[in-house]
Amino acid sequence: MNRTTLSLCLIFIMLITSISIPTASQNALGDRYNSRRGGGRSVVRAMNGMVATSQPLASAAGLRILQQGGNAIDAAIAAAAVLCVVEPMMVSPGGDLFALIWDAKKRELKALNASGRAPKAISLDELKKRGITKKPEFGIHTVTVPGAVDGWATLLKSHGTMTLAQVLQPAIEYAERGFPVTEIIGADWNEGVQHKGNADFAATFLPNGKPPAVGEIFTNKNLANSLKLIAKGGRDVMYKGELAEKIVKFAQAQGGFHTMQDFAAHTSTWVEPISTTYRGHTVYELPPNNQGLAALQMLNILEGYDVKSLGHNSAEYLHLLVEAKKLAFVDRAKHIADPAFYKAPLAQLLSKDYAAELRKKINLGQAQDPTANGPSGGEDTVYLTVVDKDRNCVSFIQSIFSAFGSGLVAGDTGIVLHNRGAGFSFDPTNANKLEGGKRPFHTLIPAMVFQNGKPWLTFGVMGGDMQAQGHVQVLLNMIDFGMDVQQAGEQPRFRHFENGLALESAIGADVRKALESKGHKLTTASGMFGGYQAIMIDPVSGALAGGSDVRKDGCAIGW
Repeated sequence: MNRTTLSLCLIFIMLITSISIPTASQNALGDRYNSRRGGGRSVVRAMNGMVATSQPLASAAGLRILQQGGNAIDAAIAAAAVLCVVEPMMVSPGGDLFALIWDAKKRELKALNASGRAPKAISLDELKKRGITKKPEFGIHTVTVPGAVDGWATLLKSHGTMTLAQVLQPAIEYAERGFPVTEIIGADWNEGVQHKGNADFAATFLPNGKPPAVGEIFTNKNLANSLKLIAKGGRDVMYKGELAEKIVKFAQAQGGFHTMQDFAAHTSTWVEPISTTYRGHTVYELPPNNQGLAALQMLNILEGYDVKSLGHNSAEYLHLLVEAKKLAFVDRAKHIADPAFYKAPLAQLLSKDYAAELRKKINLGQAQDPTANGPSGGEDTVYLTVVDKDRNCVSFIQSIFSAFGSGLVAGDTGIVLHNRGAGFSFDPTNANKLEGGKRPFHTLIPAMVFQNGKPWLTFGVMGGDMQAQGHVQVLLNMIDFGMDVQQAGEQPRFRHFENGLALESAIGADVRKALESKGHKLTTASGMFGGYQAIMIDPVSGALAGGSDVRKDGCAIGW
């Protein structure tokens, strides 16, 4: 090869290697032909009914109930029970639930608080006598009476058309015969079992001494038997009968204050939803003892700004939302408690005049000092929503607080007990202080949005403290930026903590730098930035549009 030929070859090689060819990591997904959406999922659309949950088997179970003639309430409980089997680090019959119910025939919106209470005999003083002066995060003293099973029964009795035996059948089948563990749930399982559990817990959730691998078939025959008892004997089995006896016996052996009287006294409570308006939409949440107030206060504050003009997820936009969150969480820390023990001034806190006063505290150029969040919330929760052919709607959330709750399984029940008592304060001056017979602070908030007096959107964002922040972010995505129900949940999110601000990776370096220049302390967050499910009802055609978060394994499904 002569020198001229060699030079031409070298030039050709240099030209080829200088061309920027996307690598697999740069372009991980294929192109979506004829889609204006780019990446991400399509909106699920249907007319007869729809279910959106965080696990496909649960969504399918809910749809099965709808196709068998059940209504939205029947389907929601069937899906929730399946989630107790297939997503056990998040939810269990040993947890609590809250729900918003729209009765299309009566044109009535109702809210159910199915959270449990602390044992009557527990108190800060009693714990101090045992040498416990710091709030436990796990273990028997975090276990309040589980409210979920009574919640299922209460919802079915008031608005359902099927029996507990009918709606629990899919869950019993999966618990008994097994199911393949999905990707994200498998990762959550592996993380959640760390430093958790008694011998019964290990026997239940660590087959062969380790978490099940993705794709491995997992069974929980003890839970199947417990669900069969509930299906046959109703809610009383959990509060007065065999399961109550087993749980109380187990709790007392662990040193707990629980009695059969605590379980027998448990009831769910129908409560009046709280609401505010945001740009022509009425947004409904539940009142304390959960944090729905915080989401509504954030919306009230933000309504005074032209947020669209700031640009979606710009530094200016994110700064404003974070500052509104800080102000709302001050009131959250002060006022969210069991209303049987403390009456929060909700009318004042939700007024537009009060929001205007809070707005004056926001400096658009400078981050304010971090403020107290109140109790930190566990992230281990499932949210689901169902709309049926008659347009009855259910917005439903159920949880065991932290991953695998208290880390305790009650004997041979297969039921993991939640650690919701970790939501209490150990400050004796706080409205949310630990007291016997009291409901703790809850992060769980199902939501609905109405237009012209009827449901337009039923949605939720699971994830502890992320829930109120997530509600606001997805609503602004839809209402202010015109995104569809799927896009709204796929956008990158922020999550503000007492000690800093975390951003999902898609938010760029220039935005991060600008936020830091405003005084925000950027940090990293382990785990998700919430898990969103939603169904939108077209106000003209009545067609259903479902969205399901890419951060979870689940899906929306309709027919």
